[in-house]
Amino acid sequence: MQRRLLMTAALAAPLGLGLPGCSSWREVAPSPAVLVPGSNGALDLPPPPPREFRAAWVATVANIDWPSRKGLSDAQQIAEIRALLDSAQALRLNAIVLQVRTSADALYRSTLEPWSEYLTGVQGQAPGYDPLAVWLTEAHARGLELHAWINPYRARQSGAKSAAAANHLSRTRPDWVKRYGDQLWIDPGEPEAAQHTLAICRDLLSRYAIDGLHIDDYFYPYPVPDPALRSQELDFPDDPSWQRYLAQGGTLDRANWRRDNVDRLVERLYALVREVRPTARLGISPFGLPRPDLRPAGIAGFSQFDKLYANVERWMAMGWLDYLAPQLYWPRAQAPQAFEPLMRAWQGLNPQQRHLWPGLFTSKAGNESDGWPADEIPAQIELTRVAPGTGGHLHFSMVALQQNRRGLADRLREGVYAQPALPPETPWLSAPSCGAVHLLRATDGSIKLTTQDGAAPRGYALWQRTVHRGEAAWRFEAVPPHGLWTPVQPGDRLVVSALNTLQQEGPRAVFVM
Repeated sequence: MQRRLLMTAALAAPLGLGLPGCSSWREVAPSPAVLVPGSNGALDLPPPPPREFRAAWVATVANIDWPSRKGLSDAQQIAEIRALLDSAQALRLNAIVLQVRTSADALYRSTLEPWSEYLTGVQGQAPGYDPLAVWLTEAHARGLELHAWINPYRARQSGAKSAAAANHLSRTRPDWVKRYGDQLWIDPGEPEAAQHTLAICRDLLSRYAIDGLHIDDYFYPYPVPDPALRSQELDFPDDPSWQRYLAQGGTLDRANWRRDNVDRLVERLYALVREVRPTARLGISPFGLPRPDLRPAGIAGFSQFDKLYANVERWMAMGWLDYLAPQLYWPRAQAPQAFEPLMRAWQGLNPQQRHLWPGLFTSKAGNESDGWPADEIPAQIELTRVAPGTGGHLHFSMVALQQNRRGLADRLREGVYAQPALPPETPWLSAPSCGAVHLLRATDGSIKLTTQDGAAPRGYALWQRTVHRGEAAWRFEAVPPHGLWTPVQPGDRLVVSALNTLQQEGPRAVFVM
């Protein structure tokens, strides 16, 4: 109960609600060396902290995850934010990927695009607060990373109800926006449209302390049947931009021109992230099947290279991303799209050794009739840990975990997530390091971790060594940035380090309680 009270109060602190008072705090001096009795002078220190990216997508389009419906009050929306993040923290996730641009709209304060209809029900109508700012504050207070997810090309989703706002691209730049099937789509071949998307990303990166920028599998749209010729697919209506390209001396054929349009956006987007927020990571979550000529034997299905004009393998080869989250939305037993062979195929297409964190179709788990047994998602997570491990995964989507559908959250918490983990380090990036940890202990045995030098910590890595019935064991915990932790007992040994923006450890300090 004491730990629960400490945690609850600490999470309120960033919102100005204060921390509980303790009767007395005293600083505990670090121990310069701790020797194991009878160990010939060997230091008894724990290993590096466990690392695994454990994230969930929070989809706002069509109110899939948040807010639960349009038109909720500000207070109701904020309560749902906190409930989702509490669930993520309790499950021992360490990151949330929040959709902040669904269809040339914004779920944050923007002068470039209108407010999303999925907040108030009316596109362009503002809530009384900045949702992304609240998500960031609340996520970071709990020690969770927050990645901002945008759709770079979709302009109107098929289930949208609200009329377009006066400042929506479909009204201000109708020459960029094309109807394709029952959706509106920004033409990737329009150079100014690409520049607009980059301006959106620059604005997000410069004004919000996001830990990552994330795009999904929507490049050119998924093909729809031609209503006049049902046996054929409707071609994307980009004749104006295509003809302009040819008139300017372009030499690529149409398919390669389309791929080049997407390539150039991805390349420029990665350069923009490195320029504006060097510690943020660019993540891409493409459709889960590699190019047909690069697939393992027996794998078959849709080609994003040929249909979405997404040359994902080139982006990997060029290092134009920090993590790839291919949507491996199939069970292990579905042979033409089997999970493990696909994961191994993507691992083999990674010459720059970027992070590879598969997307899991968690919302399907437990649907036995669809080939998704209850143990499918835990088993897929276990596969990601088998050498060569991928270092993480993402769940689609958070609401399934929050609702504990078919007991999945309990199964994960008690099984593959029994031990907390930090997100993996990103060695090709750098960030200011944190200073040494100072430890304060209250009269009730509670502790508070702080630093006095270096970067402000994003959290702490804490190893606790306890002795029970003569047996000593180390236990790892990821402590949020408030630094408050449960009471410790006399004789416990703590090894603690502060974590910077990239989850890199500062110097370790050893404390004997």
